[in-house]
Amino acid sequence: MSRATRVAGRLMPEISLLRRGRKSAARGGDDAEVEVSVPANFVCPISLEMMRDPVTAPTGITYDRESVEGWLARGHDTCPVTGRPVRLADLVPNHATRRMIQDWCVANRARGVERVPTPRVPVGEDDAEEVVAGVSAAARRGDVAACGAAAATARALGRESERNRRCLAGAGAAHALSSAFGLLAGEAPVVEGAVAGALGEILAALTVFFPLDEECRSCIASPPSLKSLASLLSHGGELAARVSAAVELLVDADKGTSEKALAVLDAALCADAGVESARAHALTVPVLVKKMFRVSDMATDFAVSALWRLCRAGASAAPCRAEALRVGAFQKLLLLLQVGCAGVTKERASELLKMLNGSRGSVECIETVDFKGLKRPF
Repeated sequence: MSRATRVAGRLMPEISLLRRGRKSAARGGDDAEVEVSVPANFVCPISLEMMRDPVTAPTGITYDRESVEGWLARGHDTCPVTGRPVRLADLVPNHATRRMIQDWCVANRARGVERVPTPRVPVGEDDAEEVVAGVSAAARRGDVAACGAAAATARALGRESERNRRCLAGAGAAHALSSAFGLLAGEAPVVEGAVAGALGEILAALTVFFPLDEECRSCIASPPSLKSLASLLSHGGELAARVSAAVELLVDADKGTSEKALAVLDAALCADAGVESARAHALTVPVLVKKMFRVSDMATDFAVSALWRLCRAGASAAPCRAEALRVGAFQKLLLLLQVGCAGVTKERASELLKMLNGSRGSVECIETVDFKGLKRPF
């Protein structure tokens, strides 16, 4: 029977799962694979997997919350089984089915089945609006501690589930957080202590709601905000989230913002923790190579410096060197030396070429021909 038939007709037999459990043989007590059949009424019609957080639609069909909310988020507005209209607000938690699933898991624990934890109550629209309003109100009052706490709450809730993240985003979480960052950064002459902690919480929360729109990016890219960001990056703390924020900001930034964000990122890479965080971010190397020749001479200098810090020394730098080759850094560095550059940048570009040259044979390189931003004569 095909998957489509099972879903459309709700004709799902018991689904067998192979789980590794301890099955004592009559003789010897050897371990064995135990086949566990999940009752059909515990299986989600969309994912065809055992439900962890069952919810029932007005049509009478029960789904796993994550699966049906994902279905609705993709633009569907009907029940997958019956085809009748369904809205997100219509879904009701099915506590009876959840308890039966949990009891079944406990009864089959000896056969390797793990108990399904009791799901947390998802964030509703009113709850999301209250959290977002708390961030904005605390920032307007200048209440640093309350603003940091509200940002931490938004981050924790947003990371719990995709549904929570979408709900908070719809309530304007990204705008409230970026505005709060701008307000606190503008009012604080020195970024330290409680202010630094609150700004760090805000940046960490913002990463949950990427990508940011133009208005949010402009708040973070204001001179006071970037100054505070640079100070935060140079003092550790939630460094991973802050480096991530700087990299994401660079993706679609304008000239002025790119120059400042590259300067911030280059400064952050002076610390070992900053280098480690940047190496772990998939966009760091591609965005640095992209910014070379595309913004300004100053931006190119910062990009080369940051790339040099990432690629030098240590076995952990090898993936960065390989990625730099793949996205066309070798060709851009050659061109940079041909057209000329400042002393320090020239030295670092030369060192980078030597580092990358050792990996050229094992990495497929991209031929880089996009030099629209190049303003120097050959």
